[in-house]
Amino acid sequence: MMSILELRREETMELSAKVEYALLALLELADYFPKGEPVQIRHIAERQDIPDRYLEQVFAALRKAGIVVSQRGNRGGYLLAREPWQITILDIFHGLEDSQPSRVDQETNSLCRAIVRDIWKEAQQNAKQVLQSYTLRDLCQNREVRQQLNNMYFI
Repeated sequence: MMSILELRREETMELSAKVEYALLALLELADYFPKGEPVQIRHIAERQDIPDRYLEQVFAALRKAGIVVSQRGNRGGYLLAREPWQITILDIFHGLEDSQPSRVDQETNSLCRAIVRDIWKEAQQNAKQVLQSYTLRDLCQNREVRQQLNNMYFI
Protein backbone atom coordinates (compact mmCIF):
# COMPACT_ATOMS: atom_id res chain seq x y z
CA MET A 1 0.00 0.00 0.00
CA MET A 2 1.32 3.42 -0.97
CA SER A 3 1.64 6.07 1.75
CA ILE A 4 -0.20 9.34 1.35
CA LEU A 5 3.01 11.22 0.56
CA GLU A 6 4.16 8.92 -2.24
CA LEU A 7 3.31 10.21 -5.69
CA ARG A 8 3.16 8.23 -8.89
CA ARG A 9 4.61 10.02 -11.90
CA GLU A 10 1.72 9.19 -14.20
CA GLU A 11 -0.85 10.79 -11.88
CA THR A 12 -1.86 14.35 -12.64
CA MET A 13 -4.41 16.74 -11.26
CA GLU A 14 -7.56 16.22 -13.27
CA LEU A 15 -9.46 19.02 -14.95
CA SER A 16 -13.14 18.63 -14.09
CA ALA A 17 -15.61 18.31 -16.96
CA LYS A 18 -17.43 21.35 -15.63
CA VAL A 19 -14.32 23.56 -15.86
CA GLU A 20 -13.29 22.14 -19.24
CA TYR A 21 -16.77 22.70 -20.71
CA ALA A 22 -16.85 26.22 -19.27
CA LEU A 23 -13.51 27.07 -20.85
CA LEU A 24 -14.61 25.72 -24.24
CA ALA A 25 -17.90 27.65 -24.05
CA LEU A 26 -16.18 30.85 -22.95
CA LEU A 27 -13.77 30.60 -25.86
CA GLU A 28 -16.84 30.64 -28.12
CA LEU A 29 -18.17 33.71 -26.32
CA ALA A 30 -14.77 35.40 -26.61
CA ASP A 31 -14.96 35.00 -30.40
CA TYR A 32 -18.27 36.89 -30.45
CA PHE A 33 -17.25 39.52 -27.88
CA PRO A 34 -16.00 42.12 -30.41
CA LYS A 35 -19.33 41.90 -32.27
CA GLY A 36 -21.38 42.30 -29.09
CA GLU A 37 -23.60 39.43 -30.20
CA PRO A 38 -25.09 37.01 -27.69
CA VAL A 39 -24.54 33.32 -28.35
CA GLN A 40 -27.17 30.68 -27.69
CA ILE A 41 -26.35 27.63 -25.60
CA ARG A 42 -27.44 25.23 -28.33
CA HIS A 43 -24.96 26.82 -30.77
CA ILE A 44 -22.09 26.42 -28.29
CA ALA A 45 -23.18 22.90 -27.34
CA GLU A 46 -23.28 21.85 -30.99
CA ARG A 47 -19.90 23.39 -31.91
CA GLN A 48 -18.10 22.06 -28.83
CA ASP A 49 -19.97 18.74 -28.50
CA ILE A 50 -21.25 19.48 -25.00
CA PRO A 51 -24.64 18.30 -23.69
CA ASP A 52 -27.10 21.26 -23.71
CA ARG A 53 -28.53 20.59 -20.27
CA TYR A 54 -25.12 20.35 -18.68
CA LEU A 55 -24.04 23.56 -20.38
CA GLU A 56 -27.13 25.30 -18.98
CA GLN A 57 -25.96 24.41 -15.46
CA VAL A 58 -22.45 25.65 -16.24
CA PHE A 59 -23.79 28.96 -17.55
CA ALA A 60 -26.01 29.39 -14.50
CA ALA A 61 -22.92 29.18 -12.30
CA LEU A 62 -20.92 31.49 -14.61
CA ARG A 63 -23.76 34.03 -14.56
CA LYS A 64 -23.93 33.89 -10.77
CA ALA A 65 -20.15 34.44 -10.66
CA GLY A 66 -20.43 37.52 -12.89
CA ILE A 67 -18.45 36.02 -15.76
CA VAL A 68 -21.30 36.00 -18.27
CA VAL A 69 -24.55 37.88 -18.67
CA SER A 70 -27.70 36.61 -20.30
CA GLN A 71 -29.83 38.42 -22.82
CA ARG A 72 -33.43 37.36 -23.23
CA GLY A 73 -35.54 37.44 -26.33
CA ASN A 74 -35.54 36.13 -29.88
CA ARG A 75 -31.90 36.93 -30.44
CA GLY A 76 -30.97 36.20 -26.84
CA GLY A 77 -28.15 34.16 -25.45
CA TYR A 78 -25.03 34.76 -23.39
CA LEU A 79 -22.23 37.32 -23.56
CA LEU A 80 -19.05 37.78 -21.59
CA ALA A 81 -19.59 40.19 -18.72
CA ARG A 82 -16.10 41.67 -19.19
CA GLU A 83 -13.47 41.79 -21.88
CA PRO A 84 -11.63 38.47 -22.41
CA TRP A 85 -8.34 39.89 -21.10
CA GLN A 86 -10.07 40.74 -17.81
CA ILE A 87 -11.30 37.20 -17.08
CA THR A 88 -8.67 34.89 -15.63
CA ILE A 89 -8.85 31.13 -15.60
CA LEU A 90 -8.80 31.40 -11.82
CA ASP A 91 -11.96 33.57 -11.96
CA ILE A 92 -13.65 30.84 -13.98
CA PHE A 93 -12.43 28.08 -11.69
CA HIS A 94 -13.63 29.89 -8.56
CA GLY A 95 -16.96 30.61 -10.22
CA LEU A 96 -17.55 26.92 -10.84
CA GLU A 97 -15.85 24.97 -8.09
CA ASP A 98 -16.90 25.05 -4.49
CA SER A 99 -13.85 25.57 -2.33
CA GLN A 100 -14.52 23.29 0.58
CA PRO A 101 -12.05 23.05 3.43
CA SER A 102 -10.32 19.78 4.07
CA ARG A 103 -12.23 17.33 6.19
CA VAL A 104 -9.08 16.81 8.22
CA ASP A 105 -9.70 18.08 11.73
CA GLN A 106 -7.99 21.47 11.93
CA GLU A 107 -7.21 20.99 15.62
CA THR A 108 -5.35 17.76 15.15
CA ASN A 109 -1.76 17.78 16.31
CA SER A 110 -0.73 14.91 14.09
CA LEU A 111 2.64 15.63 12.52
CA CYS A 112 1.77 13.65 9.38
CA ARG A 113 -1.45 15.55 8.84
CA ALA A 114 0.35 18.86 9.31
CA ILE A 115 2.90 17.85 6.66
CA VAL A 116 0.17 16.82 4.22
CA ARG A 117 -1.71 20.10 4.78
CA ASP A 118 1.46 22.14 4.23
CA ILE A 119 2.21 20.38 0.93
CA TRP A 120 -1.40 20.77 -0.21
CA LYS A 121 -1.36 24.50 0.65
CA GLU A 122 1.82 24.93 -1.40
CA ALA A 123 0.32 23.06 -4.36
CA GLN A 124 -2.83 25.16 -4.18
CA GLN A 125 -0.82 28.38 -4.07
CA ASN A 126 1.22 27.37 -7.12
CA ALA A 127 -1.90 26.33 -9.02
CA LYS A 128 -3.55 29.63 -8.10
CA GLN A 129 -0.58 31.59 -9.48
CA VAL A 130 -0.68 29.71 -12.79
CA LEU A 131 -4.45 30.01 -13.20
CA GLN A 132 -4.33 33.70 -12.33
CA SER A 133 -1.67 34.36 -14.96
CA TYR A 134 -3.85 33.24 -17.91
CA THR A 135 -6.90 35.02 -19.30
CA LEU A 136 -9.50 34.06 -21.88
CA ARG A 137 -7.64 36.27 -24.34
CA ASP A 138 -4.49 34.19 -23.76
CA LEU A 139 -6.44 31.02 -24.56
CA CYS A 140 -7.80 32.58 -27.74
CA GLN A 141 -4.31 33.64 -28.82
CA ASN A 142 -2.88 30.19 -28.08
CA ARG A 143 -5.68 28.62 -30.13
CA GLU A 144 -4.94 30.93 -33.09
CA VAL A 145 -1.22 30.11 -32.98
CA ARG A 146 -1.93 26.38 -32.94
CA GLN A 147 -4.42 26.70 -35.78
CA GLN A 148 -1.82 28.52 -37.86
CA LEU A 149 0.78 25.86 -37.09
CA ASN A 150 -1.66 23.09 -38.03
CA ASN A 151 -2.51 24.86 -41.27
CA MET A 152 1.19 25.15 -42.13
CA TYR A 153 1.61 21.37 -41.84
CA PHE A 154 -1.14 20.76 -44.39
CA ILE A 155 0.22 23.04 -47.10
